[in-house]
Amino acid sequence: MSDAWNILNPNSPSPVQERQLAMNRRHFFGRSAKGIGGAALATLLGKDGLMAADSPVASTFAPKAKRVIYLFQNGAPTHVDLFDYKPRLHEMHGKPVPEEYLGDKRFSTMTGDPSGKLMLEPVEPFAQHGKSGAWVSEFMPHTAKVVDDLCFIKSMHSDAVNHAPAISFLLSGAQIPGRPTLGAWLNYGLGSPSEDLPGFVVMTSVSKDTSCGQIFYDFYWGSGFLPTRFQGAKFRGSKDPVLYLSNPDGMSAKLRRGLLDDLAELNHQKYAEVGDPEIQTRIAQYEMAYKMQTSVPELTDFSDEPDHVLDMYGPQVREPGTFAYNCLMARRLAERGVRYVQCMHAGWDQHNSLTTELYTQCKDTDQASAALVQDLKMRGLLDDTLVIWGGEFGRTPFIQGDINNRVRWGRDHHPYAFTVWMAGGGVKPGMTYGASDDLGFNAMENPVHVHDFQATLLHLLGINHEQLTYRFQGRYFRLTDVHGHVVNDIIG
Repeated sequence: MSDAWNILNPNSPSPVQERQLAMNRRHFFGRSAKGIGGAALATLLGKDGLMAADSPVASTFAPKAKRVIYLFQNGAPTHVDLFDYKPRLHEMHGKPVPEEYLGDKRFSTMTGDPSGKLMLEPVEPFAQHGKSGAWVSEFMPHTAKVVDDLCFIKSMHSDAVNHAPAISFLLSGAQIPGRPTLGAWLNYGLGSPSEDLPGFVVMTSVSKDTSCGQIFYDFYWGSGFLPTRFQGAKFRGSKDPVLYLSNPDGMSAKLRRGLLDDLAELNHQKYAEVGDPEIQTRIAQYEMAYKMQTSVPELTDFSDEPDHVLDMYGPQVREPGTFAYNCLMARRLAERGVRYVQCMHAGWDQHNSLTTELYTQCKDTDQASAALVQDLKMRGLLDDTLVIWGGEFGRTPFIQGDINNRVRWGRDHHPYAFTVWMAGGGVKPGMTYGASDDLGFNAMENPVHVHDFQATLLHLLGINHEQLTYRFQGRYFRLTDVHGHVVNDIIG
């Protein structure tokens, strides 16, 4: 195959050659003149936070953030009901959407042609909070108390109009599944400072009694064409988040260690023959599983958490699988060196439940989100931990459903303007950046595209988004594709 490929593609290595040429830590050290000395130095530097142990790219300049906790709200929170206050919506309530706001915009099939749709005012009142005067709805009383630690971006916009493509686009830079996600890129580019936990951890939750049908697809935390050792490790929503960590009856720790050593030797021999990077993944995952037999039980034991900390997160923090529990787990993971934690919470898809399920959704997420920011700040971790809260797009300023039936009020998908907030990790606190128009319809002032957002996240972690690349099928790929500009105005 290799000879035929070289004849047809003289300037490109074959897929087999690409695998054999793939550089990784063990391959490099094994052929290095300094061998074990270089490995020892890299380990020591990694422990001191001076070098990422698995990093083929590493930071290109001094990072402001060392880790990320992404509180991803699946289903798209309604920006005009939570954070993006538009007084004119009260004036326009029940009136047709102005045609000049529509243009040739594409909406979901549930809306179809938006002409004649009626504008809908915010469900709950807004008020300004903190020294920054940030507008927050009464839906989010706990978030309102920490606004001076937050940076709101109110001019986000996306290219995708449906959930799975939009989530994939925000997390991987492409609407079609198959690209590496943000956590995988960071794991690949910077490595993992943690020796006994994965560098990329994912936890999911859903509000109780929700009618939202959002599904958590594995490609939301996939590694795409990167070696699979960089993909997210999904923790289950239970006291036993990782299966099969305990040794079987009759197997001692010494016997397990010997078994893994022998298995690793066989895998090393096979890798030397075929150069398949997935063999390296297998070796690394066996080793990580062995270390997690000790680290995970300690991680999930909340007995060392004071009552006042648990109370800060709310009553659901003691219930595994809830958003509050996952937020506290995220803080504990961050303390233990995990590079990227993705807490995904579904239930925000309020097509006909703004006046019912939106209350539950906010109750389940508001207190815990604010508590995470406060908790990190109290422990001195917020300065170098970037916390992000937001979904894949916003909701329409016009109604979906019958305006005379308040119990069934809803809003459809809206990619043209939405809000996210960030905290810590080098972003300016107490700031609102960008703005939508007077109806919350279009991003008008300082618009921030998804690729700009991604470029900015990488910049905060010390990475030039144009330089973090990976060669696959004849071209170099990156998270931001061929787009993206860093939003320097929000960086402290």
